[in-house]
Amino acid sequence: MSEDFVVALGRDALTTALLVGAPVLGFSLVTGLVVSIFQAVTQINEVTLTFVPKILAVFAALALFGPWSMQVLLQFSERLLGNLGAGL
Repeated sequence: MSEDFVVALGRDALTTALLVGAPVLGFSLVTGLVVSIFQAVTQINEVTLTFVPKILAVFAALALFGPWSMQVLLQFSERLLGNLGAGL
């Protein structure tokens, strides 16, 4: 395997991981920010108030972006397996 092939493969893997993870992390981040602002305004310090909305947001993001994420992962797998012989 050449160095260029390994670098391109690593870059493609990191890009795919970021593309798949970004929507879920974004939903979780926005939900956490909204809940934190709500807690600061109302001075409610309930522990479950921070976790339950985040879990629901993550499930919603997975349901919403799941098919797209699967398509991105399948395309990455096809590229990886298609170039497997080329890297030798």
